[in-house]
Amino acid sequence: MFARKTLRQLLTNAAFAFAALFLVGVLLAAIPSHHAPAVPLTAPPSPQDSHTTDQPPASVMTMDSEDASTGEHNAMVEMQHMHTGDTPHMHMTKLRPANPDDQNRANDIVEQLRAGIEKYKDYRVALNDGYRIFMPNVPQQEYHFTNYENGFLEAFDFDPARPTSLLYKKTATGYDLVGAMYTMPKNATEDQLDQRVPLSVATWHQHTNLCMPPRGNRRHADWTRFGLRGSISTKSACNASGGTFYPVIFGWMVHIYPYEDGTAKIFAMHHRD
Repeated sequence: MFARKTLRQLLTNAAFAFAALFLVGVLLAAIPSHHAPAVPLTAPPSPQDSHTTDQPPASVMTMDSEDASTGEHNAMVEMQHMHTGDTPHMHMTKLRPANPDDQNRANDIVEQLRAGIEKYKDYRVALNDGYRIFMPNVPQQEYHFTNYENGFLEAFDFDPARPTSLLYKKTATGYDLVGAMYTMPKNATEDQLDQRVPLSVATWHQHTNLCMPPRGNRRHADWTRFGLRGSISTKSACNASGGTFYPVIFGWMVHIYPYEDGTAKIFAMHHRD
């Protein structure tokens, strides 16, 4: 009797442990897995000529590390050419009708965000607090400083003062803080996104339909066809090319620029000088 009870307890503990590990893996998939290969914007990184400044745990990846690294690079390039509305490689939420409650909620988010990130106007404080620069050696319109712990916590609850990433413009002497980015798991519904940051004022986006070229041919692949700016955007076309298809990479993302004037600029897809 005692042995049976002990066995039942052990099995129960093991089930809880497995469930916890599974949940952590799913939640971490919401975090953009930013590591920093030093590569030009026109070509994907390769294992022999890239380096990693921070490598997330394997559970973060929904693809292998090489595909994830190239996917990140592609996503950063695509984010510098974002439009309003869907494209084959980017899905965006539709703007909902404006209403006073949403506007008040948005104003409150901006106020809390502004107070929470004020100290990070000194980018060195952000680095000391665990934010890491994504692709620091590649010229970008905006540099993402990401805090993985914050991204993990955002999968559970929402604190406007605790964004996943800080957005900076590079200067001759360092970085100027211009905004922040919140994240949600890639399987979040639009209603769940709306509960975080209202869809009547903000547009969430996620990167979609990534086709990676066949392994062994990536150094010489035609990147007008592959990647997040390539012409291939369906699984069937990707399979026909011998590539590997990912319908969605990373999680949902939304940018906020709390130092701008007016709702349209504060919740813009990209900061504009």
